[in-house]
Amino acid sequence: MAKYRKHLPQLDGGLYLTDSGLETTLIFHDNIDLPYFAAFDLLRDKGGKAILRKYYRLHAKTARTDGTGFILESPTWRASPDWGRKLGYSPEALAAINREAIELMAEVRGEFRNPGQPMVISGNLGPRGDGYDPGEIMSPEQAQIYHCEQIGVFSHTDADMITALTITNTPEAIGIVRAAKEAGMPVVIGFTVETDGKLPTGQALSEAVREVDEATDQASAYYMINCAHPSHFATKLDVAGDWIGRMRGIRANASHCSHAELDEATALDAGDPAQLATEYSDLIRRFGQINVLGGCCGTDHRHIVQISAACRETVKAAAA
Repeated sequence: MAKYRKHLPQLDGGLYLTDSGLETTLIFHDNIDLPYFAAFDLLRDKGGKAILRKYYRLHAKTARTDGTGFILESPTWRASPDWGRKLGYSPEALAAINREAIELMAEVRGEFRNPGQPMVISGNLGPRGDGYDPGEIMSPEQAQIYHCEQIGVFSHTDADMITALTITNTPEAIGIVRAAKEAGMPVVIGFTVETDGKLPTGQALSEAVREVDEATDQASAYYMINCAHPSHFATKLDVAGDWIGRMRGIRANASHCSHAELDEATALDAGDPAQLATEYSDLIRRFGQINVLGGCCGTDHRHIVQISAACRETVKAAAA
């Protein structure tokens, strides 16, 4: 496994919360027009930055109150070259706004960090294409070249790590891991899966983790699952093998709906926060290494509060 210039405290155990479904919160709860799901665009003005600051403060406060660690995922899921161009950003402007996003995370960390409750800043990035559809799949080499620009910017900020969310295919994951390794940054891959628990390419999650690890000499810090409901993947984690130990994070959707159904939805399906929290606690009871917990589409701060409470009780019971 790769040695990076920074150690990630979540690898030492203990619960770590992260935020919820940022983009769906902004669109459906705050009634903000968000072209291309590009939350980073709000950093352009003081009003937008204030909205983002309020969102992150709310989640960070919960972690501090509950005594957990916290991972600040920057609002930069769409702040990569192709998406930036669609929104009219020059390469220089895009680099500047990626830096500004990390500065906002550092500001929130400075306000809420407590001794014994680590707060980790993550430079967040997303797929080159759609988060639900792999579309035209790049080679690992193409993916490395594409993502190295954003990762390179993060490597010169206060970001402690890189997290790639909603990754649909292994070649892109391999390219991201290689780019992060070259930049000296710890990196986490968050795969998304369909209702059958497989990647949108049809590949089994276990096979995807093994393939990326083999191609990168286990350079990723760990793996996550995001943008899928626990009912879509919970049973798939029972597949035997060392790969399951590499899975440490969950950022699930609130809804049981498929990606195709969510893509066409005009109303938010927030599901049942308490029920989702129960499903999270079941997962960490079965797989004790899973300790990074957040939300994705349809979830908001209410879900994180419930997830934190349920999982803290599960950890407490296991230690008794």
